[in-house]
Parts: sequence; C-alpha cells; structure tokens
Amino acid sequence: MILLSFDIEEFDMPFEYGKSLPFEEQLAVSTEGTNKILDILQQAGVKATFYCTANYAMHKQDVIQRILADGHEVASHGFYHTEFKPEHLLQSRLKLEEITGKPVKGYRMARMMPVDETEIAKAGYWYNSSINPTWLPGRYNNFDKPRTWFWNKGVLQLPSSVSPRIRFPLFWLSFHNLPMSLLKYFSAATHKKDGYLNLYFHPWEFTDLDKPQLYNFPGYVTKNTGDAFVKRLTEFINWAKAKGYVFSRTDDFAEDIIVHSR
Repeated sequence: MILLSFDIEEFDMPFEYGKSLPFEEQLAVSTEGTNKILDILQQAGVKATFYCTANYAMHKQDVIQRILADGHEVASHGFYHTEFKPEHLLQSRLKLEEITGKPVKGYRMARMMPVDETEIAKAGYWYNSSINPTWLPGRYNNFDKPRTWFWNKGVLQLPSSVSPRIRFPLFWLSFHNLPMSLLKYFSAATHKKDGYLNLYFHPWEFTDLDKPQLYNFPGYVTKNTGDAFVKRLTEFINWAKAKGYVFSRTDDFAEDIIVHSR
C-alpha cells in the first residue's frame, strides 16, 4: 500500500530564505504545481490525499473542486501555513467541510511541527499525519516516536515513512536528491517491513524553483524540480505499480485500521 499525499498551501517557503512573494504569486505557484500533480495522478489512475490550508482553499475553490472530482481526499493542513493557533484546528476543518461538502477526517501540521493531540481529538479529526520519525538538524528530532502507525489520545498517528533501522527519511527532499535506483531500494525495503509507505510532497516542487533572485533556495531544494520532478514521480508510480503495490487515499487506509482496531 502506498499513500501519496500533497501539502497544498500558500507558497511561503521563500520567507525561510529571506525572500518575500506577493500572496497572489504564492497561490499561483501552488496552483500550477497542483494541476501538474492532478494530471500525473489522473494519467496513472491513482488516488491520493491533499492536505489543504483553509486559506488556500478559500481562494482557489476551483482547484479544490477538481481534486474532489478526480476522486481524491481533502484533509486539513491548518488554516494558514505561516500562522497557527489551536482554534485553527477546528476552524480549518469546518471551513474545508463547507467548501467541499464532505467530512474532513485527517490533519497535517504545517512543516510537520508538533501539535497537541488532545486538541486534534477535540477538533474532530480521525487521524494525524504530522510526524517525520527521524532526525534532521534544526527540524526534527523524533527518534523516540514509532516509525509506523500508532494511537495517541484516541487519534490515529500516521508518521511519514522512514527506512528500517537507520530511519532514512523517504520524504520530498529524498525524492529530489537520491538516485532513483537507491530511492526505489529504500522504498521497497520499507514497504516490505511495514506493509505500506506514507509519502508526502508539495505542489511547488513541480514548478521551476531554480530562481535565486526570487527564492534564494539552496541546490538540494532546487535539484530535480519542475518538469524533472514530474518525470521522477511518474517513474516512481509506474515502478510501484509494476511491483504490484496498491495506492490508497489516506482516509481509506485509516478507516481500515480503525475498523479492525475496534
């Protein structure tokens, strides 16, 4: 089982590198990438989960409707990507449900930062996918967290996939920088051990990020972005399908665990 997920947000990452970007441009970059993702998934016949900020969804309801029309799940990525308050947990769920007309069952915190599971449960979410269970300098220190799904305060936790033993993260940066042969090796080993992969990406990765004057991103961020990343994800999906792996929306995967845990 492979869970593909995409964090649909205002493209605020340049702020982390001392650059600013007008809000309309933030939306435009994310929208360009999201449409490319939807084209890839449609061609492959694969369903996925889109964690959307309410702020993006309010301004780009046509994109949200395309996500739904293509059969994908809409989950919450908070209200704003640059600001968080505990009340945003419920507010974002309600706003997304208003826009989509469907229940919103899952949550992912912006930048995979820690979030209070009691507040997640109070806000009515079934599952939370906000943990990268590895160690990255200045970002994550989660060696004490389980690698695979677990329960915390009544909320199903779905950590991002990392390899067995050394916990090499199979996240978006790995997909840009590893040779495809090594990426497939780690993915196959992790799938064999865990029975599933939980992988996450962002729409802006599918646009050209090699614009130093605009974004000031380091090379490990800009490598294999734009059309090169469209080709990489397409290749990965085709490889996984050839291996016999099944793709699933995250809510369907979570619901199966919840049903069998009762």
